[in-house]
Amino acid sequence: LARAERAGGETIVADKGYAGRAFALAASELQAKIVRPARRDEPQVGPRLSRIRQRVESIFWTCKDLLTLERHGARTLGNLRVRIAQRFLALAAAIALNHQLGRPSRALVAYVA
Repeated sequence: LARAERAGGETIVADKGYAGRAFALAASELQAKIVRPARRDEPQVGPRLSRIRQRVESIFWTCKDLLTLERHGARTLGNLRVRIAQRFLALAAAIALNHQLGRPSRALVAYVA
């Protein structure tokens, strides 16, 4: 939390593991609100996060599989950022081209070498 830029008042969606008094105190000192699913021994308070979690996991799967981010080959954080940006831009360009050509947006076979 301390490494991310914040303006104050952000809501952060977290996993069940982000629980505990020390973590809650650290988050409140950084003016961040943590929203997480309840553990089995806790009552459910707040929104159900299953839909958000499914969407996030779907995005992660797309990044890891379709964009081959598990085999990025970068050696520094700066290079990793560049490679991720390149792959997202290439995906956006392929989807835009498919849209112009009347093809399904995720039909990427023609663009794979």
